[in-house]
Amino acid sequence: MRYRSVSVLVSICVLVRWAVCPLGAAEPDWQVVEQEAADLLSRYVQIDTTNPPGNEIAAATFWQQVLAREGMEAQVWESRPGRGVVYARFKGSGERKALILLHHLDVVPAQRTEWDVDPFAGVIKDGYVYGRGAIDCKGVAVVQFLAVALLKRMGVPLKRDIIFLGTADEETGGQQGAGWFVENHFDLIADAEFLLTEGGGIRIQDGQRAYEVDIAEKAPCWIQLEASGPAGHGSRPLPDMATVRLVRALEKLLRYQTEIKVVPAVQAYFTALAEREDPDTAVRYRNLTQALTDPTFRQRFLANPTYNALVRNTIALTVLEGSSKTNVIPAQARAQLDCRLLPGEDPQHFLATLAKIVNDPHIRVTVLLNFPPLASDADTPLFRAIRTVAARRDPTAPVVPAVLTGFTDSHYFRRKGIVSYGFTGLALAQEDAQRVHGLNERVPIASLREGIQILFDVLQELVRNPSPNLSTGRSKALSEEASTDYRASH
Repeated sequence: MRYRSVSVLVSICVLVRWAVCPLGAAEPDWQVVEQEAADLLSRYVQIDTTNPPGNEIAAATFWQQVLAREGMEAQVWESRPGRGVVYARFKGSGERKALILLHHLDVVPAQRTEWDVDPFAGVIKDGYVYGRGAIDCKGVAVVQFLAVALLKRMGVPLKRDIIFLGTADEETGGQQGAGWFVENHFDLIADAEFLLTEGGGIRIQDGQRAYEVDIAEKAPCWIQLEASGPAGHGSRPLPDMATVRLVRALEKLLRYQTEIKVVPAVQAYFTALAEREDPDTAVRYRNLTQALTDPTFRQRFLANPTYNALVRNTIALTVLEGSSKTNVIPAQARAQLDCRLLPGEDPQHFLATLAKIVNDPHIRVTVLLNFPPLASDADTPLFRAIRTVAARRDPTAPVVPAVLTGFTDSHYFRRKGIVSYGFTGLALAQEDAQRVHGLNERVPIASLREGIQILFDVLQELVRNPSPNLSTGRSKALSEEASTDYRASH
């Protein structure tokens, strides 16, 4: 099938060009790399791994074949029938602990009729690769693979092993992907010190760039509300129908305004951003709690959906289910809410608050997904490597430790003590970033190229960095005390 191979001509050109170049004698031909990246991503997007059901085994096999062409042996497992995980290790000298490059193989659904192009055709046009997963997370996988492939092609000596890991099921919680792998095959990565995955990258806003490295994430608290009531014929409405009960409960919740809180990690993020702002905004960013007491500033600040999500628990109504027929009153009606909690929040207290607001014994609340928020220290050789590369490429761009409003599979690895960051190297303007999980997802081909360049340099910097085997960083629960420690060190 067309997606099963990288362009043979491009691969031959790349291999021939670098086979005759001694280490350090030449840079990669980045124009050739850019073409290879676009071609590879286009073919990868054509593998439909919509979750559910996932079918990630096809994507895992794809990567196994691509890696084999680079002389890297990969293992593939089925965590469940059709659910795939791929693992490969690029061997170094072993003088330092390994680095994991993690991405997920599944994507969220996309309706072809709603897109301008077929979301699973891998269309390349106007300097972009279009398709579901172009950014989240198939474009990330291409960047990671080519950065490692370039190191191998150019014969760069590594003091760390680099692990290429693609997992299933991230979009629905990762239990059948990263969670399964950590539970069943942790021995394969037990020597890992660091992990890089999706999340952070280069944010472009108003023409200015900032390197954002996610060191922490908000915790998901996905819940289901189920209302019960008498069933009947739609021509004879009943006073306490399940659908009516559910709508009343949802109205109360959606009118509820969660408390604004600025946790230390978020304050540290805005303090770093203040360096690039005008004097008035900079003063406000440096004391965000005080600034948000000003109604005018608060209204302007909270109008930014990302900023709003960074300073409060959020509640998003995403799923509604009732009767399957217009003339049938159902006995049950359901809604699912995507709630995200700030670091340090108690999920039981949050759920108790929601139950009190709903105040209806006929509404049953069920937790669908929840895990505690974890963070990784920013004072590590990997973070310093990213900062060094950023300073070399963009001397005026800040490098800021950030809190991700969503979540990734990194929490499975943080629990095991592996320092995990969200950083892809992809530079995305707001127009492109907001297409993730939306319509016409696309990634600029130039961003793919730059992302590969950045990760290629970061990996080399991490190899050359004369740091001890054990960094000062460690994964830990992001309590208020831990957050204060982090802020004090910066």
